[in-house]
Amino acid sequence: MALIVGDFGTSYTKLWNVGSPEGPRVIRSTELGPQIRADYGTGHNAPLRADRVMNELVVLATGARKRIAAPDFLVLDCGSRDVKFVVFEKDKFERAGWNSECGSSMGFSIELLEMHFKLDYRNIAVPEEHLPVACGVLGMSAVFDAVSGGEQVEQAVARFVKGIAVNAHRFAGCPGRVYLCGGLCENPLFVKSMPAQVVPLGRFLLLEGLVETVRREEGQGTVWKKGAPPYKNR
Repeated sequence: MALIVGDFGTSYTKLWNVGSPEGPRVIRSTELGPQIRADYGTGHNAPLRADRVMNELVVLATGARKRIAAPDFLVLDCGSRDVKFVVFEKDKFERAGWNSECGSSMGFSIELLEMHFKLDYRNIAVPEEHLPVACGVLGMSAVFDAVSGGEQVEQAVARFVKGIAVNAHRFAGCPGRVYLCGGLCENPLFVKSMPAQVVPLGRFLLLEGLVETVRREEGQGTVWKKGAPPYKNR
């Protein structure tokens, strides 16, 4: 089945032409040409780019249920603009949460600080303490205040990143294990800063949920066997 799905985020867009041999790809949202459209879409900018739009929590839950073999789990999606989670218990949906206030611009702020200070998060150690970050935008001022007060840039930013991770973990209810998806899966400092066992699932879980939902609606069965993605992770 030829099918184009898109997760149209604020900073990055994930596209997948399911009918092609290639897997999903990531494009900066500012670099999308006017011709880029999807049959099904999710994300903040999906109404502008997709023929049919699906709720992010719905596709997150659908994709997670197929990818995660455990009957009880929490999946946390940390993106550029917001944070959301879905909980399953005994293989059934239990609850969900979505926060664009306390989770505001967390991924965007982390990337912005990396570019501004020319940092590499792969080379920064997790600090013992964290900044009390309420949201990404407001938390950045604390970083600049710390630096102007004499703190090393790497240490101040690391405490900021850990504060973001701690805040997201608390919002999700402080679980002992977190299945993490979204762009921050690829940030080792963020992953290591979260006070829980983290199982990264990559950036394309919402796309997988979109495709699974379409297949079910059209009665074509599932896309892949439970516990494994239908493409090779890059």
